Amino acid sequence: MSDIVDLLIIGAGPAGLSAADAAKREGLSYIVIEKGTIANTIRQYPVGRTMFSTPNELEMREGALLPIREKPTREELLSHYIHFVLDNDLRINTGEEVIGVDGNADAGFVVRTRCADRSEVKTYRARAILFAIGAMEHPRKLNVPGEDLPKVYHRFVDPYAYVRREALVVGGGNSAAEAALFLSEEGARTTMAIWREDWENRDPKAGAMKHWVRTPLDREVAEGRLRVILYKRIDEITKDSVRLTTEEGQSLEISNDVVFVLVGSDADLTLLKKLGVKTEAGKLTEVPVYDPETFETNVPGIFVAGHFTHARHIKAAIDIPRKIVPAIAKKLHATV
Repeated sequence: MSDIVDLLIIGAGPAGLSAADAAKREGLSYIVIEKGTIANTIRQYPVGRTMFSTPNELEMREGALLPIREKPTREELLSHYIHFVLDNDLRINTGEEVIGVDGNADAGFVVRTRCADRSEVKTYRARAILFAIGAMEHPRKLNVPGEDLPKVYHRFVDPYAYVRREALVVGGGNSAAEAALFLSEEGARTTMAIWREDWENRDPKAGAMKHWVRTPLDREVAEGRLRVILYKRIDEITKDSVRLTTEEGQSLEISNDVVFVLVGSDADLTLLKKLGVKTEAGKLTEVPVYDPETFETNVPGIFVAGHFTHARHIKAAIDIPRKIVPAIAKKLHATV
């Protein structure tokens, strides 16, 4: 068992990286545990995707992110985060999954991890833990017959394997809209199944598609390359088609080679719940209950930050650790 660290951070996304940087500046002993890669959630975005936010909302240091265009691509942002880790020599273990957390703030927490190749189980001790996990661990499913077929995906990476093939995208958010747009633009015969309220929504505050996605999407529809179906429910997925019920109540069968079900995703709150952390309904999904000032949960010594909290935007994920980690340091120093 390793020596006790002041702060163990779970997750190496923007929140986790910001927390590690703040911990180092505060003179805390710390370690970040990440089961995937640095900025793993960003890495799961579609190849070549342009981010929705401008550099000042994404960068770790003011003026450090310098994209070629107004907004950075997935690749530019990934490079920015990776070089932030390298330049600041942050202590991050990637390819290592947290499989158990026990203990309390008085006696210290015990954290067990497993390496990606399952070759080694490690144990850490920490005085406090910050959960900075992503919100894309569990893609939401339709729970219909055939959803487990090999042609069904819950994540979209790139369109190039589907040129001149029949593709169906199910969903109404930006991720689904982007996938339908990329597929249509790059030669897939694409159909998008979307609820009417999502298709007609033009209010950004109510989750409408970003205008720089919606405008080219509408153009693809107008030029006949993208078909939009307003549906009520997906009934069944088969090897060669999908059967759905349209908004008008008609049964419709659509031939396809590949189906992307992009209806959102949820964080994995299992470890938090096992520790006794309370949860509540958030805007889009379940979130942990925490103090809005300190981001400490109802379990002393357990803190949260990042996209799976109520502060869902990347800028907040970066800013909040800079606020709460100094407070954690002050509290820990006071108990030494």
